[in-house]
Amino acid sequence: MPTTPQGWAIRLTQILALHQAAHGLPRFPIDVAALAQDFSQQVFPEAPITIVKGLQLSKEVEGILMPHPNGSGEWGIVYNETIRSKGRRNFTLAHELGHYLLHRHAKPSGFECTNRNMADWDEKLTKIEGEANTFASYLLMPLDDFRAQIKGRAIDIDVMNELSDRYAVSLTAAILKWMTITDKRAMIVVGKEGFIDWAWSSEPLLKSGVFYRARQVVTELPPASLAAQEVDWDTGRHGHHHPAGVWAGSEPVCEMTVFSPGNEMSISLLLYPDRAPSRWEMAELEEEQTVDTFDKFMDGRPG
Repeated sequence: MPTTPQGWAIRLTQILALHQAAHGLPRFPIDVAALAQDFSQQVFPEAPITIVKGLQLSKEVEGILMPHPNGSGEWGIVYNETIRSKGRRNFTLAHELGHYLLHRHAKPSGFECTNRNMADWDEKLTKIEGEANTFASYLLMPLDDFRAQIKGRAIDIDVMNELSDRYAVSLTAAILKWMTITDKRAMIVVGKEGFIDWAWSSEPLLKSGVFYRARQVVTELPPASLAAQEVDWDTGRHGHHHPAGVWAGSEPVCEMTVFSPGNEMSISLLLYPDRAPSRWEMAELEEEQTVDTFDKFMDGRPG
């Protein structure tokens, strides 16, 4: 049996490919509910997943993997039926299937996963939740197909929405998947109620030292950002080129932003210049900013 998230995802992808080819079915999106029940009953008949359903759960909970209370060995996957996004529900199901395959022996009492857990893609920081998300991303968005979809294309919100529709995942999941494989310096920032709820930098941007510690430090959305201004759909998706100093780092940034229904949440994709500034360029920029601040101070003094 596979022992890694990628290994399990590849195994299931191979099985799905044979089944889809034999029955003339489209490759995407994947019916996770049917896959979870059929595969588990064939491979783990002593501990099958027999129930996949939606229930009214508390607002923060996205999904649950739970053993049957009668001790029969059966398992169930539950998603929060108040979630309106089909993509979020689908990713949640795949996340819980990942827990079933990878972690149920380590935690036989099951898992209750929050919306924050669905954003924990870094296995170094949150091993178990990170592995479940890695499995879900590889199962729903296999690398070969994902790379083929973005090859030669300029990345923007429209492309990410296409990927979200193709794989039946959330826009956030599509962006995070791209950020795990890109050589671009990019960041995703999720805002709520005027503050940064969480943010994630691509590896090239992280190496530049540009990131937010939003989970450790309360951080407001930059007032000049599209996210803070709650701009309309067209303005947000087409984006805006900000000068240095608006977002983290001392560089100009292209921000593209979309809002959830009701504007209770914003998702910003930030694209930084491909090349990080050198130490000398940073020093010159800091000197210019210092001089500019001094000039403004002097201009404001009475004569």
